[in-house]
This record gives sequence, structure tokens and C-alpha cells, in this order.
Amino acid sequence: MTPLLTETAKRPSTLFSPEEISLLDPQHVPNHVAIIMDGNRRWAKNGKLQAVAGYWEGAELLSEIVRASAELGIRMLTVYAFSTENWFRPESEIEALMELFEFYLTHKREAMAQEGIRVETIGDISKFPTKVQAVLQETKQATAGGDAITLVLALNYGGRDEIRRAMLKMLERHEKKPIDKEELTEPFIAQFLDTGHWKDPDLLIRTGGDMRISNFLLWQISYSELYISEQFWPDFTPKELFRALLEFQSRRRNFGR
Repeated sequence: MTPLLTETAKRPSTLFSPEEISLLDPQHVPNHVAIIMDGNRRWAKNGKLQAVAGYWEGAELLSEIVRASAELGIRMLTVYAFSTENWFRPESEIEALMELFEFYLTHKREAMAQEGIRVETIGDISKFPTKVQAVLQETKQATAGGDAITLVLALNYGGRDEIRRAMLKMLERHEKKPIDKEELTEPFIAQFLDTGHWKDPDLLIRTGGDMRISNFLLWQISYSELYISEQFWPDFTPKELFRALLEFQSRRRNFGR
């Protein structure tokens, strides 16, 4: 059964017309899409607003993009919400972001559960305020049964830090049961990553126009298709997501073969 014909996607699309949907090959919709949500602060600056206004606008947009992704048949969406480097931003901005995470997860929880959106996280959330950690766990539990789409929030996440933490896990495992060098295959290493039980992204989208991956999913995107949008994240519409999927489907993926 194709992604667009599953039980969770039978309801008519509210964001895309039947004519638009017909342009997509349902057999080749990317299963997993990752997004670097860049440009919130530049969007706010252009509107002569404080940086936090861009984050709040971006958070509201995320709800729409998750809904659009589910309608298009995407099964997993991983978004770069807070990087390990973001701690170097002004303290007032970090505090505002923590308040935003708490508010978003609390007030969107019921709607996400009703829409079948399952929330997961990657990254080291132990450095987040206790209240934010608690809200995250409550939201994960409340949405655990979601089967329309999985939303993975990358929080206090960095690709290099993830690999460092994976190596620590491997060392702990080695202390309990020695690891032979023959075991060190790519699948073996991957199981120690935050994403160990998920498939790698098929498509990586970056908004804001910059041509870099900014320490995001360094292991996982080795063969992901890249799509760079000039739109700042708060201006990235479901229509732009649709264009990214059309571009994805126009490419030939041979994985080096």
C-alpha cells in the first residue's frame, strides 16, 4: 500500500489540491525528511523585530509543515531545533527559546496526539531546564501512539557530539563485553547513535540560503539528497515543501553504484 493511501492519510488533503497531489509519485515520496530551520533571526531583523519573534513565528510554521508532511506521505520529519552551538547565543535569547519549547510542547500536545503526530527527540536534553525535560517526556508519552508521522526534535544536538556520545556508549559496552574489531561494521556503529533505530533521511532541506550542513546528522546524511531554499524558515510554506519533493523525485539516486 502506498504512503498516500494508508489509513492515516485517507482524509482529503486540506493543504494541497488533488491536481498538486497527482504530480507526485506516491511510490517515491521520501520516507524521512530532515530540515535545518534556518533564518528565524534574519526574518525578525528584516521585520525590525526582536530575534525571539522569529522563533515564535517559526514554531507556529512547524505545526503546518508537520501537517503538510503527513499529507504528502512523509513518515518521519527530523528538525534542527537547538544545536550544541546555540548555547553561545545571548542568555536572554536562550531563556526565550526554553520558554518557547515549554509552551509549544504543552499547548500543541493535544492537537498532535489527535492528528497522530508522534514526538521523539535526539540530542542530550539533560542540559535543558528540568521543566523543559519534564514537558518533553510528557509530550512523548501523550503522543506515543501516533502513527501518521514521527516528529523528531533535535535538541542540544550536534553531529560531532552525537558521535562522541556514541563512542562513549561503545566503550561502556566494551567494558561489559569486549568488542572484536570484526564487529566494527557501519550497522554496528550506527546502533549507538541517537538515531540507531531509524532509517537515515532521504532528503535534507535547509532554509535561509546558506550552503552548509552545520553539524547536523553528519553520519546519517551521507547519501541524503540536498535541497537549499532561499526562504527564511518563517517564510517556508507547504508549497515550498511540495516543490522540494518534486525536485527530489526528479533526481536519480544510485548511492555511488
